[in-house]
Amino acid sequence: MAPDRAGFTLLELLVALAIASVVLLTVTGTLFSLNRAHDQVGDRMQQQRALRNSLDLLRRELSSTLYRSGDKQLRFQVQDRDFYGKPASILTLATLAPPLDGEASDQLLVQYQPEEQGQQIRLTRASRDYFLLDSVKSTAYPLLEQLEGFLVECYDGTTWVRTWDTELTRRLPKQVRVTIALQESGKTVSFQIVAVPRIEPL
Repeated sequence: MAPDRAGFTLLELLVALAIASVVLLTVTGTLFSLNRAHDQVGDRMQQQRALRNSLDLLRRELSSTLYRSGDKQLRFQVQDRDFYGKPASILTLATLAPPLDGEASDQLLVQYQPEEQGQQIRLTRASRDYFLLDSVKSTAYPLLEQLEGFLVECYDGTTWVRTWDTELTRRLPKQVRVTIALQESGKTVSFQIVAVPRIEPL
């Protein structure tokens, strides 16, 4: 009598292989989803950190705005622009800031300028020392990416306006309001600061 041979039939092996494949695909898909969610959370946290830092920098520089009548460099200017209906203000100002390596003083000429980034906006910041020659150009670097809007408004004592130029007004605005809009979970969310220029005209 032939000995009993225990084993699996070809059909059983195929069924087991199919089940194992389904389990592996499910586990792999779950891992990819978790990794993608982790990356999205990381990107969102990084964007929030950059946003907080940028708003804090804007508040400090606006609060320390320098202005002197007749000095074309020590001026404050807001230009009203837009990209496809999205606000894209250009902000130019002179401000006080702790001097960095290579800077001669604590007086900086700063410009915040939005650039088109596909259907969104990238905000850049350029600065240079007030006492450097005009021929020394400042390099703009990206401050915030993928914005839905950058709006600067000035309060003249009665109304909020979207343009300002101290060469015409001969004074600084009483308050400056900056609104930054970005996408969060498919919705446009706005973040805002209000700064008061506190330094007396020179």
